[in-house]
Amino acid sequence: MGKDEKIIYWINSAEEDWKTIEVLMKGKRYMYALFFAHLAIEKLFKASWVKEHIENQPPKTHNLEFLYGETSLQLPDIFLTELRIINAWNIEGRYPDYLNKVGKGTTKQYTEEKLKMVNDLRLWLLENLPSKK
Repeated sequence: MGKDEKIIYWINSAEEDWKTIEVLMKGKRYMYALFFAHLAIEKLFKASWVKEHIENQPPKTHNLEFLYGETSLQLPDIFLTELRIINAWNIEGRYPDYLNKVGKGTTKQYTEEKLKMVNDLRLWLLENLPSKK
């Protein structure tokens, strides 16, 4: 798969994850909706990483702060402060014991508020991907 195809792969995969969030919200699976929000943002960072590097395979990490640091993107401050929170959803979604402790307290209101912010970040990333310039 060439560079352009790999970038498109990551963007399309992120969009599929974003569509999954609607289904999860309808099913009141709030922690999993946040987990998929993390996945979508991770994949958009990976699309940016591929665009900016010689290799087509981004680092095998789920850490958004690390991936962001590996790109030339300049996120607005409001999104920078949220990356650590979004990173936590990755841990909560992957480890059932942690999910049972933390995820049960995730409310519909909290999830809706956070998903609005993540959607703003998602749209910003799509608009500012280096491949779009």
